[in-house]
Amino acid sequence: MSEIKYIVVLGDGMADKPLDALDGKTCLEAANTPNMDMIAREGICGLAQTIPDGMNPGSDVASLSVLGYNPADVYTGRAPLEAASIGVNLDDDDTAFRCNLVTIKDGKMDDYSAGHISTEEAAVLINDINAKISDKEVSFYSGKSYRHLMVYKKRFDNVRLTPPHDISGQEVINYIPKGEGSELLLGLMQRAFTVLREHPINKEREKRGDKPATDIWLWGEGTKPVIPLFKEKYGLEGSVISAVDLVKGIGIYLGFDVINVPGATGYIDTNYEGKAKYAIEALKNKDFLYLHIEAPDEAGHNGNLEDKVKAIEDIDSKVLSKILNEVSSLGKFRVLLMSDHPTPIEVRTHTSDAVNFAIYGEGIESNGTKAFCEREAGNSGLFFEKGYELMEFFLKNSL
Repeated sequence: MSEIKYIVVLGDGMADKPLDALDGKTCLEAANTPNMDMIAREGICGLAQTIPDGMNPGSDVASLSVLGYNPADVYTGRAPLEAASIGVNLDDDDTAFRCNLVTIKDGKMDDYSAGHISTEEAAVLINDINAKISDKEVSFYSGKSYRHLMVYKKRFDNVRLTPPHDISGQEVINYIPKGEGSELLLGLMQRAFTVLREHPINKEREKRGDKPATDIWLWGEGTKPVIPLFKEKYGLEGSVISAVDLVKGIGIYLGFDVINVPGATGYIDTNYEGKAKYAIEALKNKDFLYLHIEAPDEAGHNGNLEDKVKAIEDIDSKVLSKILNEVSSLGKFRVLLMSDHPTPIEVRTHTSDAVNFAIYGEGIESNGTKAFCEREAGNSGLFFEKGYELMEFFLKNSL
């Protein structure tokens, strides 16, 4: 066992741009975050470029960077990571696709999450799609809420797909699959539409005033990756806590214990207190914990400023407060607090800008930052151009 317990608290998509609605402040600057600000004041702050040049700014690439892996070396696509989380084993020539349940209305992407459809309803829809259109080459697997998986026993090396959260409110005809193999994917999407169109689940959702899941949307394609275990790379055994299959899948590939927290939803109503409680318990048995909280990212995608500020404040008051109060009972510790990527309210999708981080705890001395925010971190002068080098610094170094 290590002499130090290491905790990464990651608020997905927390970083943002200054907003007129907040009098020129970012969401982090506007939020009431005494615990985050204490970590920043007492610790080391800076910026990290988690998205390498030329790579898409998603939580898949960014989380690999945060965890100390160069995405250019290990990343093959988002969906294979999610496949690991739900127990789908891929053959070398399989291609996994993220399969969103979405709402398309009047030809536009009305909602990339079908109104944040419940996991129970979504499972019925995906299972019915699988029963009616799968064959020896294609299978569908249910995940959580709107996030599901399709596996095709064929490589798709030159197909071009677009994440649905990047095209909210836009005409979908401009973003349908293109390139080699796209006609196969379009055919599956059209057949799924016929299954969903008259489905009793959707009829019931419409009666309640909820958005129906009108379509599937395929994206995030990739093949099985090869990723070194975290213990082999850094000498530590770890755990991961997240409501998101993608992050759990990364944890599985890294050899982490995956800890499922009751009531963890990946949304604004997630069980923050439960995540903090399970985090402390996990650190009693392992030296490293990756605690991922999705809520700020979802609020950013929805363009919901109030929810994003609230999510940040909830992380501070319900997660960090408990962790900081109790982790010292386990001995020496360090905390790394950061975003994986920005999800700015005004653009409603991920960007590649560097994100602010703060490291607090054993062997760490302040570098003069006053608060946990983008502006203060930018003024610190500390910048990791290769974001994946931050983990080595967190684990083994101090200024």
